[in-house]
Amino acid sequence: MLNIALIAHDGKKPEMVSFVMRHKSILEKFEIYATGTTGSFIEKEGFKVNKLLSGPKGGDAQIAALLAEGNMDVVIFFRDALEKHPHEPDVQMLMRLADVHNIPLATNPKTAYYILKGIESAMEDR
Repeated sequence: MLNIALIAHDGKKPEMVSFVMRHKSILEKFEIYATGTTGSFIEKEGFKVNKLLSGPKGGDAQIAALLAEGNMDVVIFFRDALEKHPHEPDVQMLMRLADVHNIPLATNPKTAYYILKGIESAMEDR
């Protein structure tokens, strides 16, 4: 089973929940990890979620650590690029580690959709 991290800035949480519901059939095949508040929203929709700390309290850093340890396969992080965030250094670290460890990272719904479709296609080819 693949591990996926789901993260969303406050203004993007409704968009994340909508995305998760639209792609429930494939996301159910993943072990889901999420930052605290995002995870709570996703749990309310019936998903099993490994919740970490909220982003500003270190959740982004916890997911970055999972990346560095080789324990994460995909990251979907709906970022609010129009707002400032006090934990931006953690966000940048997470994105850098995704690049360093060659982990697919989506920061918007369309990219996330294409990543999930690619994974789904690869699973069907097995």
